[in-house]
Amino acid sequence: MTLSRQHARDVVDTYIRAWTSQDPDLITTVFTEDATYHERVLDAAIERRSGIRDYWESKVVDAQANISCRLLSLYVDADADTAIAEWEARFDDVPQQVRKVMREVAILEFENGLIRSLREYWASRTAL
Repeated sequence: MTLSRQHARDVVDTYIRAWTSQDPDLITTVFTEDATYHERVLDAAIERRSGIRDYWESKVVDAQANISCRLLSLYVDADADTAIAEWEARFDDVPQQVRKVMREVAILEFENGLIRSLREYWASRTAL
């Protein structure tokens, strides 16, 4: 399957919807069973769909609240089955008890229409 811009957009939209609704079951629907997820690219990847769900449960469900996110840009290389998405999110960091703004670029490599590898590059700060 060659990655289309519309399919990449649909997957990113589902990812954002899973994030803003804090739905660990929904997030697993966009990843292959053996996917890898690098929240911090210099650290070890989170492996497999079940590991991604566990990460989502602890990072998003337990540690964030009042999440909003908007897609800023999306680039697709159909020949490489790769998309690059940039988004901005705002959320309450529950452990730190502050509101944060985060800008992120994610590189998404697809296989058979699902994400097989996600690498995040992001910066965040306390929201003004």
